[in-house]
Amino acid sequence: MNQWVGASGVCVNEDNEILMVLQGKPEEDKKWTVPSGGVEGGESFRDCCKREINEETGYQVEVVEELKVKKGCYKSIHFEVHYFKAEVIGGTRRIQDPDGLILDIDWKSREDLKTLPLSFPEDLEFLLRFLT
Repeated sequence: MNQWVGASGVCVNEDNEILMVLQGKPEEDKKWTVPSGGVEGGESFRDCCKREINEETGYQVEVVEELKVKKGCYKSIHFEVHYFKAEVIGGTRRIQDPDGLILDIDWKSREDLKTLPLSFPEDLEFLLRFLT
């Protein structure tokens, strides 16, 4: 059984919008998600979160707190994802994803989230709680 561990960052701006990326392999339908990715080379989950947000969006962030851990199994891969609240502290919006899977970056409102095709639809209610 394979295992995958990673981190996701939840960033909300002053306009009460959440930072999202449009992603997908060339053969897949493209869907939206918060920036996320796998832990590399013994880095901490917090460091993974910061690196992934920077790689996928160009923003530099400060990790504020851990929000939740999601565990499960998908296609015989056990996964564990640590979600963090993060605040943008610098950088410029730009895609610099080394994997070439990110196609767009945008700040999405509560109403946008309800209609977007999401990579992980089970996260919708969790994400909506951040947008008051």
